[in-house]
Amino acid sequence: MSDQEARGFPAFAAQAGGRSTRGKSWWGRAWVQALEDTSLDSDQLRKGRRYANSGQVGTITISPGRIGATVYTPEDTYESAVLIDRLTSEDWQRFLDQVAARAGHIAALLDGEMPHDLVSAAADAGVPLLPGIGDLDPSCTCDDWELPCQHAAALCYQVGWLLDDDPFVLLLIRGRSREHLLGDLQPPASRQAGIGQPAEVVFTAVAAQGSRVPAMPDLPAKIAREDLVINGTQPLPDLDPDLLPLLVLDAARRARAQLSALLSGGPDPWLLDEWQDAVRLATDFPELAIRLATATGRPTELALGIQAWSNGGAPGLDVLEHTWTPDPSELARAKAELQAASDDPDNFAIEVDANRLSVSGDAASQLRLDRLGRWHPYRLVDDAWIPAGSADRDPTAALVPPDTW
Repeated sequence: MSDQEARGFPAFAAQAGGRSTRGKSWWGRAWVQALEDTSLDSDQLRKGRRYANSGQVGTITISPGRIGATVYTPEDTYESAVLIDRLTSEDWQRFLDQVAARAGHIAALLDGEMPHDLVSAAADAGVPLLPGIGDLDPSCTCDDWELPCQHAAALCYQVGWLLDDDPFVLLLIRGRSREHLLGDLQPPASRQAGIGQPAEVVFTAVAAQGSRVPAMPDLPAKIAREDLVINGTQPLPDLDPDLLPLLVLDAARRARAQLSALLSGGPDPWLLDEWQDAVRLATDFPELAIRLATATGRPTELALGIQAWSNGGAPGLDVLEHTWTPDPSELARAKAELQAASDDPDNFAIEVDANRLSVSGDAASQLRLDRLGRWHPYRLVDDAWIPAGSADRDPTAALVPPDTW
């Protein structure tokens, strides 16, 4: 194991009012669930939650197969650790195959998300990325016989917080650093030539060879309209002068999106046709909506398109207007999760049509899967399906409760 594959995380300060130890992200919650399912003593977990929230866990060190920290208590200081099996080389190859199968997976990881379908597909391929019952092996220098003890439990709860913020922490625990993983996602010829890689990987690799390179540039801050400075430029005779600042602002924003994709190694922004670009412009600049509705001759469709784009960007507009056929296992997993999360599973009927799951009941709702693995909620209004909220990779989180409509 190289030094680059071990990371230290500053100690969490005491959480005013207490922080939820259940996890904010679905993968963070899965980690906590594995901890709690392993425990035979709820009192140790309760004390562990108190230690986690009171700032008594020191710096957390994470390396492949191990997490560790010093836990400070009024009576003594203890060294706690939790071991978890590292993935084998064959496991990692199968996992990399799943990541590479969909371009959005890399971008999602870099954006701090762990795609639900990626973890499920990896599990189906025999790669247990998330721990299950008995996968966490805690130890501590205290005299308590329970496993986990309150000190190891506190450590695990705080690791759940780290996972909420950065899914690469989970991958490091399983055996691969962020840099190692991103490097493995490139074919050998590309790695040697430095072509087609995230800028972060290229800069890191060159620096590791001892070459002097400038620091990787930061992504510029988003520009606002009041930040624009337009001097000495006049619009074309047939162009409304009020539109010139909007065109300049739009060009700056699109250039930033392109740079973001280059620096992160994520997918390029979607190529849009004339109609899709009209929807995008109307969403970004509401003052153009009336003009664009007149120019396109599709005012009703434009209004719906704005809703869809606001909730999910270009993929959101795509699922509004088109269907496609995803992997049946992906739909089956989502259907099973929705059934399990229902308060009344016996009367919870789901109809599958292409990439759409329609849920019947007192208030009909629908989920539409986009090509990046996100679920978009819809509600039925006057026999028409209307976008009803933001997209989410977790279908149970995307499904909009009727009382929020």
